[in-house]
Amino acid sequence: MRRILSTLIISFFLLGIPLGQCLAADEERGKFGSDPRHEEAERIDYKVSDKKVRWKMVMPWSKGLLFYDVAQHFADSVRLASAGRLDIRVFAAGELVPAMESFDAVSSGSADVGHDWPGYWKGKNEAFVAYASVPFGLDAEGYNVWLYEMGGAEMMDELYGKFNMKAFPGGNVGQELGLFSSKKATTMKDFKGLRVRTPGWYMDILTNLGASVSPLPGGEIYLALERGVIDAAEFSTPSMTYPMGFDQITDYVIMPGVHQPSCQSAIFINDKSWEKLPRDLQEIVKLAAKETQLWSTAWSEHLNAKAIKRLKNNVEFVKMDKSARVEFAKETKAYLEEVKKKHPDAKKALESQEEFKELFSEWRELRSGVEPYPIDMYIDGKMGEH
Repeated sequence: MRRILSTLIISFFLLGIPLGQCLAADEERGKFGSDPRHEEAERIDYKVSDKKVRWKMVMPWSKGLLFYDVAQHFADSVRLASAGRLDIRVFAAGELVPAMESFDAVSSGSADVGHDWPGYWKGKNEAFVAYASVPFGLDAEGYNVWLYEMGGAEMMDELYGKFNMKAFPGGNVGQELGLFSSKKATTMKDFKGLRVRTPGWYMDILTNLGASVSPLPGGEIYLALERGVIDAAEFSTPSMTYPMGFDQITDYVIMPGVHQPSCQSAIFINDKSWEKLPRDLQEIVKLAAKETQLWSTAWSEHLNAKAIKRLKNNVEFVKMDKSARVEFAKETKAYLEEVKKKHPDAKKALESQEEFKELFSEWRELRSGVEPYPIDMYIDGKMGEH
């Protein structure tokens, strides 16, 4: 019976009869999904301006970090698309304002636009961490779906709006490395008393699990590892970390980077600067921000793959035992439940992210087992962890 019904549906389709007419009333289906921007694009009510605008962009990044390149890419995209009508001059950390004052500079209007890792502003509102990196949270694909299809970008904009700013997703460079260390820590017992450098929520989680944790600035990590002040440290992705040379003074990298399944950035713009911008330039900024978000992942992950091959010359990559990862996950869940109780903005973001993960979990499971390993590796049995 099912085969006959399928044959009839295909026949109706080939004859040009709408699918809904060949299904029972309770099975009628229309087009599955639509792009809401289409209607907006059909009703253009603004003209191209001839106004020239100059903006100053600040950030926590030095020119040696690839995050700086992500910010520069956004500024370049805006300049190219606007034919120079909106020219964003990029200032590295310390050139115009100190690294950790970039948020306040844009909020107050002394700079027009900034780029960041939102977790740096944890002290202003705990929820900022949710838009940066959550332990056992969203990977790059997950952030993109959540931000653009499930209201995450609007929630990010709302949060920055509390500080007089307009915000857009501004780059995701993929999963971070685990811990560089000369101690081979793979079990929960190994982490007891381990002196670790990490910031954000992971710092608190590791502390709860018995580690001794410090959020040292990136520039101080090398010497701290070399002199034995700390036993282990994480900073960022392989391509971000390789130039920092941690592999020259440690023996292992403890994987995976459960603290940051991906590293998300934001572009934030002073409200007044945004409101003064002509509508056509606003649209260019929006498109350039999204282009930067999507480009940055491809660019960074390509570099990450190359960096790993170089890092492996000096360090051994080891993986935490599954039981250790389970314990980390349990502690993370308990910790985040406490965060949600105390911080309503964080609760809103985290619960929305969990809603995405729940929605996506069945599809993620069903599609697994065809990861794009070289085909000979697949034939030899390499099929992920499933």
